[in-house]
Amino acid sequence: WGLTSPGLGEQRYVASVAVSRQLQAVLPECDLIVGTEEEIRIAGGAADTLAALRELRRLGSATLVVKRGAFGCVVFEGPIPDRLDDGRVGPGFEVEVFNVLGAGDAFMAGFLRGWLRDEPLARCCAYANACGALVVSRHGCAPAMPSEVELHHFLAHGASTRWLRKDADLEHLHRTTTRTRDWPELAVLAFDHRSQFEELAAGEPAERIARFKALLADGARRGAAAASAGRSDPCFGVIVDDRYGEAVLPPLTGATWWVARPVELPGSRPLQFEAGADLALALREWPTEHVAKCLVVYHPDDAADLRREQLDRLTTLQAACLGTDREFLIEVVPPRDMAARTDTLARALEQIYAAGIRPDWWKLPPPPDAAAWQHVAHVVLRHDPRCRGVLLLGLEANEDSLAQSFRVAAPHPICKGFAVGRSIFAEPAADWFAGRIADTAVVERVAARYARLIAIWREARPHAAAAPLALRLTTKDTA
Repeated sequence: WGLTSPGLGEQRYVASVAVSRQLQAVLPECDLIVGTEEEIRIAGGAADTLAALRELRRLGSATLVVKRGAFGCVVFEGPIPDRLDDGRVGPGFEVEVFNVLGAGDAFMAGFLRGWLRDEPLARCCAYANACGALVVSRHGCAPAMPSEVELHHFLAHGASTRWLRKDADLEHLHRTTTRTRDWPELAVLAFDHRSQFEELAAGEPAERIARFKALLADGARRGAAAASAGRSDPCFGVIVDDRYGEAVLPPLTGATWWVARPVELPGSRPLQFEAGADLALALREWPTEHVAKCLVVYHPDDAADLRREQLDRLTTLQAACLGTDREFLIEVVPPRDMAARTDTLARALEQIYAAGIRPDWWKLPPPPDAAAWQHVAHVVLRHDPRCRGVLLLGLEANEDSLAQSFRVAAPHPICKGFAVGRSIFAEPAADWFAGRIADTAVVERVAARYARLIAIWREARPHAAAAPLALRLTTKDTA
């Protein structure tokens, strides 16, 4: 309106007969009028809030909502009483105000979410005040807006602290319900291997390994194209490392591919990161869509000190990924020299969840039977029903073994596909590094094996992909 300098938000109330007159030409057409006390005074053309509300009531029958910040809001449907608090009061929430940007937008969105559905005004106020509280507790505006799931959780359960952005459950819900892309199924070619390729290269320059990884990427694209002809399922992905595969990442980024990159130092136990102590700094250089993949050699019966150190590292991984707004995948592989039972994987996952770690994805060796799958599904869904799911790793198994693993996995909706590497490229890699085949043969063989494995997955899981990710929990579980 030109009544004050731009940016002087704290001095936004400036009386103006001209402004009030223009607003009042529109207000009689309104069904709902929402404003702060200052905005209501400007609209009503009075220095007193109650007097301004009475003028608005004289002009029409709109529902009037006065926003009062930390005190919530007050709603007036009929005549204006002698005191603001004699209206329908919607109490606010006691939270730390971290950033006020977006609070009004959030309040309005919450109120309209109920009002447009004819929900009771008390509920509309609760939605509005909760949305405002959640947004002011976070940094940012639009990205801080709560999802419907998060909103209902907050209204039903509250928060563990008035610093809402420090409530782990709320932040997890916010992150997992505002994801920008769905991945109902994934067929992933994993070639993030580093030490294995170094052994194959036998001292050849690093450029030789990088060249082979470029061939694998070409094979992945060709195999996906063959498998996707006339179909939209599954989605395709790659896991590629920075050390030798950096050049293949840009063409696969920003397209339809799911892309993950490893962060672990190969062969480390206890877990160490290739970036050392600068994991979060390294992740900040990645495109946000890239998933951080971390392999940990972990057994639930490891020595207590070793388990604690590994869990501390995974906690660091989670903090780095949350701080850089990216998803992360944990690959759990039990050590070969320790016995594995039906419940070994499930117990390992249980311990990781108990440490407060909730990855977006799991990558696991194929559980041996339906009972082992049920153990895994039970743990994941009990601790984090919003987990993306489990991807099967190949462990260099042949196609017949992988087909059997897929058939066992197919009835379990929590399994969203596979992330297989050496089963697809091990033989072509050995032949290429030995000079027995040319580049074109690598691409053709990898493409054919990748497409064939996708077909085997589809054959094993023709209907399970549409099944919801759900598990019947007992009364004991839900309690």
